Amino acid sequence: MPEITDRSVEKLARLIGDEERARLKIQRLRSLADLIESDVQDEVSIFKALSDPCRLAILKLLQNGEFCVCEIMIALDRPQSTTSHHLSILKDAGLIKERKVGKWSNYRLADGAVIEIMNQARLLSRLQK
Repeated sequence: MPEITDRSVEKLARLIGDEERARLKIQRLRSLADLIESDVQDEVSIFKALSDPCRLAILKLLQNGEFCVCEIMIALDRPQSTTSHHLSILKDAGLIKERKVGKWSNYRLADGAVIEIMNQARLLSRLQK
């Protein structure tokens, strides 16, 4: 945990009027920041994966079942290399699962939480309008 400096205590103490309370608040904030930092990187990879329109389209397609790369590329009118690249990012983020059948790879959503994330995003976008 980073050291609590007199300068940071002084700044917060000026705002709240009590140096000891400021020191305790800073300790608590540093503990919370450490907890948050450990979770953030996993969440960042998920949000990055969700930030691309093609990847979102793939997820929406996979809501309807399991598909192989060739079906996904035809449905989205994308080259195989692009489709495979996006599938790799989604898989690395834990949003989809791959099932090998001979030389074919079939993809499906990892679990219901992916559908829930997409439903929540849809609701949030409607609230903005």
